Amino acid sequence: MSETINSDFQLGGDLRISRMGYGAMRLPLSTIGGEPNDRETGLAVLRRAVELGVNHIDTAAFYDHKDLSANEMIREALGPYPDDLVIATKVGPYKGPDDDVPTGQVETGALRGEVERNLTELGLDRLDLVYLRPGGL
Repeated sequence: MSETINSDFQLGGDLRISRMGYGAMRLPLSTIGGEPNDRETGLAVLRRAVELGVNHIDTAAFYDHKDLSANEMIREALGPYPDDLVIATKVGPYKGPDDDVPTGQVETGALRGEVERNLTELGLDRLDLVYLRPGGL
């Protein structure tokens, strides 16, 4: 018996995305406490992923390290965004300026600001999907 697995699906009933997305967490930093990744390589990887059919990118404003930010790399590599690109982001974890990883949870009143931070960094006026994620690792 042979089964066919669809290569894409409907998200929320109106967004068609490929099952294989791209997680941007390791764009700025490959290992916790390690050195920042090469920016140009990250930009090339993002462009190639979209060329190969990825139309769903998972990111967060706290995916950053020193002068590298996953959101800003996504904006630079892929903007202006293709019409079918779905960008999902997360809010909730707190990451201080000297932290390598999130160490806590943002206050409830700061969640809207985190959404707006993602919008600004990504150069968007709306987000397709926002996850509310507990803080820390």
